[in-house]
Amino acid sequence: MFGRLGTGRILSLMPTWQCTAACDACGTHSSPAVRTRLSTSDMQAAIRQAAEAGYEAVGFTGGEATLAGRVLLELIELSKSLGLATRLVTNGHWARGPDRARTKIDDFVSAGLDEINFSTGDQHVRFVPLQRVLDGMYASLARGLRVALMVEITDRRRVTAESIREMPGYVALSRRFPDSPISIYESPWMPLSPKEVAPYPDGLTVNARNVAQRSGCDSILTTTTVQADGSITACCGLGMQDIPELRIGDIRVTPLSQADRAASEDFLKRWIRVEGPERILAWAATHDPDIEWENMYAHRCQACLRLYQDPAVRRTIRDHHQEKAADVAFAEWLLYHYAGADPAGPD
Repeated sequence: MFGRLGTGRILSLMPTWQCTAACDACGTHSSPAVRTRLSTSDMQAAIRQAAEAGYEAVGFTGGEATLAGRVLLELIELSKSLGLATRLVTNGHWARGPDRARTKIDDFVSAGLDEINFSTGDQHVRFVPLQRVLDGMYASLARGLRVALMVEITDRRRVTAESIREMPGYVALSRRFPDSPISIYESPWMPLSPKEVAPYPDGLTVNARNVAQRSGCDSILTTTTVQADGSITACCGLGMQDIPELRIGDIRVTPLSQADRAASEDFLKRWIRVEGPERILAWAATHDPDIEWENMYAHRCQACLRLYQDPAVRRTIRDHHQEKAADVAFAEWLLYHYAGADPAGPD
């Protein structure tokens, strides 16, 4: 029933789980104490395999990818030489003043970096002052990089997208680079347990009134992650280390293309791709009213944890998933064939 999945893939590469910050409930379990690192040769192999498989881009993340030092620059250079776009996700700890920020960005740009994404919020600023992020953004814009800023959402937070826009440093850089728009996103900070209900501002959690507006997950089966321990994962979501079913191989023994093929044959992953975990939870509750889900989840990765870790939800999916097979197949056809978004999409 199911045709092949399309290309347009992204490789998310995690050189290390180590980070300069120790945020509470970090989605990758990163901290300064975590020393796990992937070998240079394994990372080079992953990049080469991604290029051979028709991937479009490599995103370097972590942990804090810049802790890889010169190796990160070599990996960016390799990616560019193979025709892959490059992105770096960082907390900006290295931007210790304008001069050091410029030097670091010069190195990234010379290596071939295309885009840089900074992360901040109430958790991150405990370890990386906002001024460093602003200095890093300024230096990035000066060198023509595409810049994005991700701001975490928590209840009663002090750092918001609006508060950052009002900072003198941000006002200065926006005036200096008026033709270089900065993409600012806000995303809920999530617990690592599907049972924990975090406090969020009103209107963020999913419920019966808004679940129909939730779309499919654009990460699963589109972004493939090679983690710092070598494991290959079928998405780049937070909490992926806590879902064994998302692990589809090990880069030291499993070719990337083989892992991707295996993942694409998993019905639940394809279902998450077209409908998203929130709508699947709502569907499961129609079969088992004891499954509570409303107003529990603001971040979809936490809802995904629930799909895989809750025995009642797993049982419902196992017993009734066949009724969704036609819907998922039709949705894939609409999204990746009829709409023409992916010429190499499902047949």
